[in-house]
Amino acid sequence: MAADRRVGIAVDFSPSSKNALKWAVDNVIRKGDHLILVTVRPEGHYDEGDQIQLWEATGSPLIPLSEFCDPIIMKRYGVKPDPETLDIVTTAARQTQIEVLMKIYWGDPREKLCEAIDTIPLSCIIVGNRGLGTLKRAIMGSVSNYVVNNGSCPVTVVKHHV
Repeated sequence: MAADRRVGIAVDFSPSSKNALKWAVDNVIRKGDHLILVTVRPEGHYDEGDQIQLWEATGSPLIPLSEFCDPIIMKRYGVKPDPETLDIVTTAARQTQIEVLMKIYWGDPREKLCEAIDTIPLSCIIVGNRGLGTLKRAIMGSVSNYVVNNGSCPVTVVKHHV
């Protein structure tokens, strides 16, 4: 991958996405990279009349780390990053000298993660895996499986160990 890598991490602030984030910071991220946290919210999750409606089709602008650490700013996007995720990325930014950004989409996570790959664009994307059994995965669908099969960049799935 080139020197100006844009490494995407699918983040929903669940234990499996935090595990994938930690794995990416420890194993993939290097000095000079852009770490882009991609989060997908359900459609219609914003206050009426809010500017979010303008970004529903294309996603939010890229949000710098200093802004997504601010709970007041993130409330406008309908996202509440947890302290552990913020600690992981602020420590990585400081220690590894990377730029950390967040991009928020609204809609189906499977489709929006594949859209993010092409529109940001991402050099690679790392996603967590909830460890659903075969039956649950068949009924509910697997976001990571969909992205592996439909994404246009390298995709790494980090298994969640219980």
